[in-house]
This record gives sequence, structure tokens and C-alpha cells, in this order.
Amino acid sequence: MNTVEKLAWDFLTRVWGPEHDIDAIDELMTPDYVIHSGGRTVRGRDTFKAWVVEFHRQMPEAIDEVIDVFANPSGDRVVARWINRGRNNGVFGLPPDGKAIEFHGISVWRVRDGRLAECWVEREPPRYQDGSSPG
Repeated sequence: MNTVEKLAWDFLTRVWGPEHDIDAIDELMTPDYVIHSGGRTVRGRDTFKAWVVEFHRQMPEAIDEVIDVFANPSGDRVVARWINRGRNNGVFGLPPDGKAIEFHGISVWRVRDGRLAECWVEREPPRYQDGSSPG
């Protein structure tokens, strides 16, 4: 795993791992970090941290399983495939029901100065871990 791939791996396993290490965002992201996800754009590292905290509230026990991470040859882009699993407490506007829920996704990051600078997330609709669809 190269340095850029490790950067994405660390983000997914620390921030979205069992520890929910929100402070790792300061280490791994640029101050002007931008993420585009679910039709929404979040600008700024501090705003992103608040967004992650709220996501964890809406999906307790949210943990990523990293499937694949790879970078382009120049090291300014890194891609990861992942599965996020947790409990539904109103995530994505769903009625809270406490059921085990998951969704698969792909993140593409732009890397600048050894940190994640911008991210585009594509994800499938959430589903219960038994395979049924919420709602």
C-alpha cells in the first residue's frame, strides 16, 4: 500500500471504524476539505467534522468495511470501495427503527500536500442487513 492509499485507508478505518476517531480528520484532511455526497456539498474541515458527528448520531455503530483502495500513478487521486454498516436512527431521512442497515459506496479523493482535499461519494440506497429495503 502506498502513502496515498494509506491516507484513504486510515480515514475509512479511523473515522468510520469502531473508534469513530473524529480528531483524525484534522490529521488527514486539508483545512478547506470539500465532500460531495448524496446531492450535498460540505465545505471546510470543521463543517465536515460536524457532519460526520451528526451522521454517527443518525447511524449508531456505523463502521466501514474497506473492500479496495487504489491510487493513480501521480498520487493525486485515490479511490476506495467500502460497505458501511450500522443501526438506523434516522439516517438518510428514514424513520428511526434501530434496525441493522448497510449501504455500499465508492469514494474518489483528490489529494493535496499529503492530505485528502476533496471527495466525491457515490453510494447505493441503504438496505437492511437482511436484504430488504427500508421505507
